[in-house]
Amino acid sequence: MHETSPQNATPRRLWSPVSLVIIFFLWFILQVGGLFSPGLLDDVDSIYIEIAREMLQRHDFVTPYIDGVRFFDKPPLMYWMAAGSMHLFGIHDWAARLPLAIAVLALLLAVYALGIRLFAINSPVDKPDRGGFYAAIAMATSIGPYLYTRFYIPDILIALWMTLAVHLFLIALDRLQPDRNATSSRPYRSALLPCLAFAAVMAANVLTKGLIGLVFPIGFVLLYLTFTKQLGLLLKLHLLPGTAVFLALAAPWHILAALRSPAIPLPASLGLPATGGWAWFYLYNEHIARFLSKRIPHDYGQTPVWLFWLYLAIWIMPWTIFLPGAIAEHLRTLRHRTSVLTTNALTLSREHEAALSLILWCLLVMGFFSLSSRQEYYSIPAIPSLCLMAGGLLAQADKTPRSSPLGAIAGKSALVWHLSLLLPLATILTIVCGYFAITAPHLAPGADLASLLNSNPDFYNLSLGHLFDLTGDAMGLFRGPLIAVALSMLGIGPVSYLLRRRSLTYAANLVLATAMTICLLAAHEGLVRFYPVLGSKGLALTVKKELRPGDRVIIDGWLSSGSSILFYTGQQAGLVNGRIYGPWYGSFWPDAPPIFGTEDGLRQAWPGPQRIFLLTFSKQRADDLTRFAPVHLLASEGGKFILSNR
Repeated sequence: MHETSPQNATPRRLWSPVSLVIIFFLWFILQVGGLFSPGLLDDVDSIYIEIAREMLQRHDFVTPYIDGVRFFDKPPLMYWMAAGSMHLFGIHDWAARLPLAIAVLALLLAVYALGIRLFAINSPVDKPDRGGFYAAIAMATSIGPYLYTRFYIPDILIALWMTLAVHLFLIALDRLQPDRNATSSRPYRSALLPCLAFAAVMAANVLTKGLIGLVFPIGFVLLYLTFTKQLGLLLKLHLLPGTAVFLALAAPWHILAALRSPAIPLPASLGLPATGGWAWFYLYNEHIARFLSKRIPHDYGQTPVWLFWLYLAIWIMPWTIFLPGAIAEHLRTLRHRTSVLTTNALTLSREHEAALSLILWCLLVMGFFSLSSRQEYYSIPAIPSLCLMAGGLLAQADKTPRSSPLGAIAGKSALVWHLSLLLPLATILTIVCGYFAITAPHLAPGADLASLLNSNPDFYNLSLGHLFDLTGDAMGLFRGPLIAVALSMLGIGPVSYLLRRRSLTYAANLVLATAMTICLLAAHEGLVRFYPVLGSKGLALTVKKELRPGDRVIIDGWLSSGSSILFYTGQQAGLVNGRIYGPWYGSFWPDAPPIFGTEDGLRQAWPGPQRIFLLTFSKQRADDLTRFAPVHLLASEGGKFILSNR
């Protein structure tokens, strides 16, 4: 049976101003509202942004440096984005964060556009953008995408590039099918532009997080063409000009990085090769060895596979509840794709495209990381596909039962899962948060959060590991956010459920998004209050006021434990017993500054003529140094102390 191609549909110029305003408003409240607080977090957040600041300072945009030491872990696009923004707006934390916030807006719009393509034909006739709109607000208000844009990491960008790559490939595939509206002499439209754009997006992907920028888009294309029995079209996807565009954008930095950091002799007995440079560390150690969980040094956590998949369900809450019905519908579409009448072939074709694209997309990302080393947020690039699935189901549920039997099925699925999962979960969270808000002790003004926490260092190599430090006593500092979360759960649970039960589905989904916005803002406020434990901005600004030429700043430990102090002071810092983790490999280069010291070296320098500012986590450090020279406590916050010998 001949199957009508998707491109034969009525042209869909379906962007809704109202939908765009709502999407922009959610983005502005959640993303722009979080640019200015809290300060940069110690570890990866401030390390990436400090590298960008040092790029500006050195005028070297090829070789990343941190604390004056070569840093080979990641490709440069994230650094370039932050450096470019700080060049325009000044050396500010909000300026460095701005490009990531703009990338989130681009992602929301990309999800919206792809959702229109995939689901317009199954949305209400008068609201054909509903599938894309619901997918975009789900993306904006899901837990994971919001949490993992509170610090400067590349994974949300990977989600953007993957969304664009999927859409561009589907457009190119459309153009390789006969156009019945075209003249007989030119029945095909050119796929060149979407193919070149696909190559450019893939180059941006590689410059964001390395070789997975090739694995995900190319893997998706090959799997899609294989399952649709169209592998022969691969040669029509303008491979040569696409490869030329990709290499023109992605190759120069890789070539220059290799030339500027060639192989040098490396120390023996450390598990390293006899010689190595940028190429060994970045191409092998950071990619192949990390995939095999054999990276040197092994400075990251490993999430079990079952927990990795569970995190995915958590990261897209509360919209997860709509996925069982959506996935079931997509699987049904894939099973019965050839069993419809010709008059419904267009609908089937678009439904089949949506089902196959979104399922392959999610399984590709999750399957890849299930086979490799993984952290809890590596699933972020799969989240747009799941938000699109949920958006498609919700758009179908907007249809009246009389006009659409499938809409009735979708509406019933959404209602049942809302009742059986989201309503009880939201009710439990309301009770728990309300309980802690009421029973938590009232703390004295200026109470130090660090004194109220447990210490669980075994969890600190996880991105959210410090959450395990919370205690009942500490909840007194989070009373306001807890009340806000409890109230938002009323909207997420019973209020939106009652609206959905009365078939007010659009209102129910807007209430759900609004309540989640309140919940996420409360989470952000909780992060602000937790910040003294996670970052060192206040301490760094105290040091900066006192700094004079010739003074030294020293971190008592490894770099990531106090890396934000580098950005806010603009000063290179010494490290006590800190020749590990991030700057370890770069420390073997001859141009590495003498920043690595020992406890004996610190004790010898303390009574010297040079003024020292020491960031330490140990109260005993003051007693130890007092034996050699006076110790002055300049500031303390979050379990950290600034000591000085003057």
